[in-house]
Amino acid sequence: MVRGKTEVRRIENATSRQVTFSKRRNGLLKKAFELSVLCDAEVALIVFSPKGKLYEFSSSSSIQKTVDRYLMHTKDVNINIRATEQNMQQWRAEAEAMTKKIEHLEAYKRKLLGEGLGSCSLEELHGVEMQLEQSLIKIKERKYHMLMEQIARLKEKERILLEENLSLRGKERILFKENSSLHGKCKTEPPVQLITQASSNGDACQNMEVETELIIGRPGTCEAKQQDHVSLNKQWSQV
Repeated sequence: MVRGKTEVRRIENATSRQVTFSKRRNGLLKKAFELSVLCDAEVALIVFSPKGKLYEFSSSSSIQKTVDRYLMHTKDVNINIRATEQNMQQWRAEAEAMTKKIEHLEAYKRKLLGEGLGSCSLEELHGVEMQLEQSLIKIKERKYHMLMEQIARLKEKERILLEENLSLRGKERILFKENSSLHGKCKTEPPVQLITQASSNGDACQNMEVETELIIGRPGTCEAKQQDHVSLNKQWSQV
């Protein structure tokens, strides 16, 4: 059977209240002692009766030692809490300053774009004009620098092409000299005559004689042409 939850409230009868206090006090002191022994914990217990009488328990040599330790701990905690609060306030102030700075920069940007100029004073308009002139000067300088870099790249490319052109011209002159040398050599050398005779004799019924005359001149010109004269004499003889 499940036990119902008992409502905890003040005991109206003074005698019953005193008896209950004595029983619960002794039980609380016993639990504090057991906790200090079983768990090796430093326990301090302070109880005042309804009539103002003090009851205390300490697992250390003195309850004041435990209380001092408690005060030191709460002091460090309070210091850390105060430091955290100060840091949070500083971060909050920095965030607000950053937000205002961003809003100011956004407004200034709109002014540079020609927006929201109706509320600007003469000095503000003069400042915007000066800023635009400085920006235009920087843009022109950057543009000039980029053009000079592009011109330098084109000149370098032109130099490489000129070197390649000179190299090709040198190779062309070498080939022309070799061609001229071959042309002169072919023009001064006498023609070469090659005479080949072929004959065959045997028990066969035919006998053939071949005479070939080859004249070699400079090829590809009208002055010297290659002439071939072949005469064949066939004689039939019987052995």
